[in-house]
Amino acid sequence: MTDKPTIGILAGMGPRSTGPFVDMVVDACRRIYSAKHDIDFPPIMIYSLPTPFYPDIEPDHDAMQTAIIEGLQRLAGTGVAFIAMPCNTAHLYYDALAEACPAPLLNMLTTAMDALPSKADEVAVFGTRPTIEAGFYQTTLARRGKGWVVRPDWQERVDKLLIWQKEGKDPEKARLRWRALLDEAREAGADTAILACTDLNTIPLKNEPPLSLFDATRILAEATVHRWLDARNETSAP
Repeated sequence: MTDKPTIGILAGMGPRSTGPFVDMVVDACRRIYSAKHDIDFPPIMIYSLPTPFYPDIEPDHDAMQTAIIEGLQRLAGTGVAFIAMPCNTAHLYYDALAEACPAPLLNMLTTAMDALPSKADEVAVFGTRPTIEAGFYQTTLARRGKGWVVRPDWQERVDKLLIWQKEGKDPEKARLRWRALLDEAREAGADTAILACTDLNTIPLKNEPPLSLFDATRILAEATVHRWLDARNETSAP
């Protein structure tokens, strides 16, 4: 039997997002190529990497980049075919990370925006402060003729929400606050909300969201499976 290529996942940013991303990859295997039995699924090497990131403090970009490069190199050293990194903020350093990583590194941000539905016209973007301030999503939306919906107080509230989620404090309050943000985005004219942080999709909503949710993490999971299928086909080719 030909050995299957191994997917590398550099996760842990934050720690609670690692498990949900792996679940998304498994679900994507079922949807995309009807994986059913254990043997149908890809080998996955997971490295949950602690990084010096705090939602309410300006990041030390040099320290962040150094930590992530070390994680990528350690993971690549296990022989993975490529690496998916489910963290929007980490992709602020993508060019330097990709150059330093011995294995191919998927680009979460471009993958997400390439998959944005054409019907998304007025978009609210929710993520960490560094992600939002970097402006990647907003710039790409503008280039594509999409509107960006934002209110001055939203980012401070997202910062607090991410802290609650990371600390596991009062999940019901976190759910209500997240729902309130989505309701306000809809009232402000948004038809779509981009979840540009892996911690946001771990906050459950008991009822249907008031607008379409576009999850960059879920799109990365699907791209990971497609990339693995390509690698598997290349490995098995005569």
